[in-house]
Amino acid sequence: MKRKLTATIAAILTAASLAACSSDGGASASGATAAADADNRVTVRVGVTDKAQGYWTTFTDLAAEEGIDVELVNFTDYTQPNPILSGGDLELNQFQHLLYLANYNVNSDDDLQPIGSTAIYQLGLYTTKGYATPDDIPDGAEIAIPNDVVNQARALLVLQSAGLIALADGGNAFSTPAEIDEAASRVTVVPVDANQTAVQLQSLDGAIINNNFAADADIDPTTAIYSDLEDTDTARPYLNLWVARAEDADNPVFEQLIEIYHSPEVTDQLLEQNGGTAVIEDVPAEELQSDLADLEDLVRENA
Repeated sequence: MKRKLTATIAAILTAASLAACSSDGGASASGATAAADADNRVTVRVGVTDKAQGYWTTFTDLAAEEGIDVELVNFTDYTQPNPILSGGDLELNQFQHLLYLANYNVNSDDDLQPIGSTAIYQLGLYTTKGYATPDDIPDGAEIAIPNDVVNQARALLVLQSAGLIALADGGNAFSTPAEIDEAASRVTVVPVDANQTAVQLQSLDGAIINNNFAADADIDPTTAIYSDLEDTDTARPYLNLWVARAEDADNPVFEQLIEIYHSPEVTDQLLEQNGGTAVIEDVPAEELQSDLADLEDLVRENA
């Protein structure tokens, strides 16, 4: 309860500081009914968690050329950008995937909506035993996976996509090891804390490791022998998003920004900075919103 209260206070203080900021650009883009241009400048405040990445400079420069002054607001606490967007002190945010948004909307009784997609960042299978592909992993091998709810289910889907396990009814974003069909599976999973998955490489046949923990362990992410980037349908719940309030889902200025984001100048730089561990996905807003509704139903079923 203390942590929740502290996070709430921090969000309120951050929102207050945002509201106090003024912009030298044009009017806020919220509620816009026409695209921006050099003679009709607008300002858009976007909540992000990686403002220091170089592609954001390219993005904001390109947006400025089209009459959109983008103010990036950086967050280190992932619990803040959604409620602050909902409260009106941001116009957009871009930091979360579909499943995160579904959990937020259901648990907060909110209705934030995806209006564009960005990229899927890999969850990879690594080994130090010399296996070049999942097919090389012997029957009966042990594979470490993260044990937190979101990453555990995603790791199981990666292993299923790689042909190493089979999940009852095909699995979903809330699958657990209890759903593994052992008779139809080739390996055994060993759930551990996510920060221990890289350590398990020393004793087990392989491990599913999040990119940040791979980096902490000096593991080159391009050495993964398999990842869900090879099966983006399986990885769809983990597709990252541009998110707006529901009433701004059709905002033409925001549509301009998404087009700018998907320009080669931005996406090529993003891919280079991520060293081949991301795949750009440009999914229509209507499809994203349908996927979100399905995931929200799944969240409620698993509550």
